[in-house]
Amino acid sequence: CIFTFPGHYLPKDFPQLQNDTFLRAARGEETQHVPVWCMRQAGRYLPEFRESRAGKDFFETCRSPEACCELTLQPLRRFPFDAAIIFSDILVVPQAMGMDVQMVAGKGPTFPEPLKEPEDLQRLRVKVDVDKELGYVFKAITLTRHNLEGKVPLIGFTGAPWTLMSYMIEGGGSTTHAKAKRWLYRHPEASHMLLRMLTDVIVEYLLGQVAAGAQALQVFESHAGILGPVEFKEFSLPYLRDIARRVKDKLKEAGQDVPMIAFAKDAHYALEDLSQSHYEVVGLDWTIDPRSARERTGGKISLQGNMDPCALYAPKDRISETVKKMLEGFGTRGYIANLGHGLYPDMDPENVGAFVEAVHQHSKQMIKQM
Repeated sequence: CIFTFPGHYLPKDFPQLQNDTFLRAARGEETQHVPVWCMRQAGRYLPEFRESRAGKDFFETCRSPEACCELTLQPLRRFPFDAAIIFSDILVVPQAMGMDVQMVAGKGPTFPEPLKEPEDLQRLRVKVDVDKELGYVFKAITLTRHNLEGKVPLIGFTGAPWTLMSYMIEGGGSTTHAKAKRWLYRHPEASHMLLRMLTDVIVEYLLGQVAAGAQALQVFESHAGILGPVEFKEFSLPYLRDIARRVKDKLKEAGQDVPMIAFAKDAHYALEDLSQSHYEVVGLDWTIDPRSARERTGGKISLQGNMDPCALYAPKDRISETVKKMLEGFGTRGYIANLGHGLYPDMDPENVGAFVEAVHQHSKQMIKQM
């Protein structure tokens, strides 16, 4: 990153955008090729990422705008992605609400004092000053937006309320999420209270990201699949809708229009609902058939996804075939190519390059033949 003058922290006079393919696809407009980016594209699969991060505390890195800028730009120096996503973490929101979160080597994110009973909600900050608590993310976005030099749009993001709630109660990752789900069944009122608190912070956080320079927003409901359809409708969907509606209403007042993406992993049962939740784009994991996703969402929204990340372990010609099939399933309009989950640390960067190239190459040919 170039850190030459303090103006880099000012969210104005951004370089003009040269490649708006991703934004056009998000809005369902025509494009010359299908845009592509990868979840976790700034990550441990890149040797330069590992080098930059060596010996540094994870959340300390998240709090350094310069470090986040550098990590966000690294994949774009290697691959012609059509979008960048700011390097950060979904758990900065519970931190802003007063919880201690640490990244423990070999274990992942850990909350030394998770929420155990409803009275623990009193430990949380009710009113969060997002500029004060999360201003470092906003600075990272502004700095990165300047340093992207208009090459591609910059995506901001957040975790969704249910996903954050489950981390805050489980104290880290979990396979069953039994502690968090116990709250839903035992303490529904307290659960809704916590989900509302999270929603309020998330709305302010996303608006702050747009003000700082984010050109699109993604909401990660990573733990959607832990819920059944009934629980999803009660404890996840209303809050996802509320976030999109409130963010959009506020942006409309300011004459702004920023596409929003909802990614609810493993929530096959909720596709129809998600397509009517005020998001322009619904992200899909790899267990959903592209054609059936198109049918079930009725062409009302754009779709994003959904190649199995493990397909990147295949030889390059096989990756190319898999991409071609995926494009044929989704079609080229109102579609953003991505993986059905984030990149894994042991993936070969060459194969990531082959994925990006295959999306561009096959989609250009398909669009020409139309």
